[in-house]
Amino acid sequence: MKFTKMHGLGNDYIYVNCFKENVENPSALSIEISDRHFGIGSDGLVLIMPSETEDFRMRMFNNDGSEGEMCGNAIRCIGKYVYDNGLTKKEIVSVETLGGTKVIALNIKNGIVESARVDMGGPILEPEKIPVNFKSNPVVNEPIIVDGKTYEVTCVSMGNPHAITYMEQINHLELDKIGPSFEFNEKFPNRINTEFVEVISRKKLKMRVWERGSGETLACGTGACAVLVASVLNGLSERVATVELKGGSLKIEWNQEDNHVYMTGPATKVFDGEIEI
Repeated sequence: MKFTKMHGLGNDYIYVNCFKENVENPSALSIEISDRHFGIGSDGLVLIMPSETEDFRMRMFNNDGSEGEMCGNAIRCIGKYVYDNGLTKKEIVSVETLGGTKVIALNIKNGIVESARVDMGGPILEPEKIPVNFKSNPVVNEPIIVDGKTYEVTCVSMGNPHAITYMEQINHLELDKIGPSFEFNEKFPNRINTEFVEVISRKKLKMRVWERGSGETLACGTGACAVLVASVLNGLSERVATVELKGGSLKIEWNQEDNHVYMTGPATKVFDGEIEI
């Protein structure tokens, strides 16, 4: 099986062109190839597939084998892959995902995609649609007890569920200890991606993320979008801000006219390879 390793701000996945390759058990394959000691090493597996309704279809699997609705960093890399490899000549590409259709505007330099701006659609704030087990609608700054400590969370879905909580000095947070306790908390029936956010200014937010099924990653595109929405709802930021992640920064905009969230950031190819499966 031929593959390409790519990353968006260090959030790395193995990409397989399913126009040419057949992956019979993507969940098991994701576990195997994601291992950073015995496999290729990644946060998971992304399949680029034909779609009956859009230009392309995306399936993504976390490194524990679970299938996610979508991934913001991965979808920018899909835009780069399909253009750079000649699967399309379009500079605006639509992609079918379990989290809805996403539209990617490609920034091309010298015939190669350098970065992309993704229309991530409107944020989902109704608790039953995220889904989360809270009575308030929307869920803004609501208390939750995790490991005996009370946190306040704001919940947003960007096609996948996120809980955002604010604190200072997030660099010192022991995320490997607290992250799983959030992920598997009873308030989150489908588990949760959790963003721990430090407000630098009204135009700059700093975050760390514990991703459902993957653990801490260097970046999370949907998480950055959810963080901006939550920050606006909490009165902490403007509707356009830079979100700083461990792997780099994303520009996020929550457009007031169409209620859509737009994410702009880089997409980087690491290498091509081939393995036996």
